[in-house]
Amino acid sequence: MLKWSKANAKTERLNESCWAIAKYLDDGRKVYSLDLLSGYSCPFAEQCLSKAVEVDGKRRIKDGPKNEFRCFSASQEVQYTNVYNLRKHNYDTLKENQDDWPLMYLELWKSMPADAGIVRIHVAGDFFNENYLRAWIQLAMANSDILFYAYTKSLKYWDALRNEIPENLVLTASYGGRDDWMIEHFDFRSAKVVFSEAEAEELDLIIDHDDSHAANPTWRDEDFALLIHGTQPKGSEAAVALKALKGKGSYSRKQKATV
Repeated sequence: MLKWSKANAKTERLNESCWAIAKYLDDGRKVYSLDLLSGYSCPFAEQCLSKAVEVDGKRRIKDGPKNEFRCFSASQEVQYTNVYNLRKHNYDTLKENQDDWPLMYLELWKSMPADAGIVRIHVAGDFFNENYLRAWIQLAMANSDILFYAYTKSLKYWDALRNEIPENLVLTASYGGRDDWMIEHFDFRSAKVVFSEAEAEELDLIIDHDDSHAANPTWRDEDFALLIHGTQPKGSEAAVALKALKGKGSYSRKQKATV
């Protein structure tokens, strides 16, 4: 059985957002995510590619050869054994049926919390093949009263299935992958990690601090930015930028939601 995660400091603030999002949380419904192992489930990651690997019996972080900023969720998997185990369990369970989308759909359907109102597909992980994305599409189609949303670098799969994606599944192309060229070519809505507020302003992008831009169906065509966050390699450009932000890139339950 797949294991779902409750809202984190960022996603739980969706209930403070505009009506287009908050309505999905009526009647006590809640925000959940379904997470996979970072890096291992991200076939097109490049600039943010990081993995938790075992070295001498301990988990360590391993950055990809073209890494420019470390994946925050991979760092979590190094730090927290229960987080690593949960995501590994989900990834292993789904990979067993990777060639059979109906079986993956069944795994998702039978395990989804009964009180789910909003589902972030992957706080950690990505669509590791086309069948897996199709399984999520079918789950969203079968649950039109639930809002599903995801960031993804698996743009080839999105393009292949774009005509099948229902209104209650909101996707965002995440810059930093091997197929970034597809974002502009196919006019995908996108998010870009920036190292400062000034960089976002230069790019004419609003910074999403609470996932409201990512989740809001009425903004599904509007690009936005994300501030660099998470633990970064010591001495790297990303680490210097993170320090200069003085916590602005972190997610806190005390922050106000974007409206």
